[in-house]
Amino acid sequence: MSKVLAITYSFLILIQSFNINLEDISKVKALLDHAQFHKEVYGDTFFEFLTEHYGEVKDDHKNDHKEHKDLPFKDSHHMCTHINTSFINIHNTFDLNYHEFIEIPFNFHYTETITDSEKPSIFQPPKIA
Repeated sequence: MSKVLAITYSFLILIQSFNINLEDISKVKALLDHAQFHKEVYGDTFFEFLTEHYGEVKDDHKNDHKEHKDLPFKDSHHMCTHINTSFINIHNTFDLNYHEFIEIPFNFHYTETITDSEKPSIFQPPKIA
């Protein structure tokens, strides 16, 4: 059972690392429609279409169609790290006041209690065994 759970969690982490959200999944139909448009008009294969829109030549091709904004995986908001770092310059002023040490008078007096070193006979150990 623990192996199945570990594999499931590993698969979940792998899928989350792709940064695919539901909005991108809903735009897959627009991707397929635009790929079909490129096949009919330009004669591009699907891989040529992917290269033009997501590969090395996407900068040359990005302003040719208005449908490019509807394609999935084009937004970069899923690449944010969501770590907020604040740099605040606070000027702290510490006033160090020196107070002269005042000697505290010795007010502790210990006296040893006076006790009989001999205990009454009732508390003595037995003398005859």
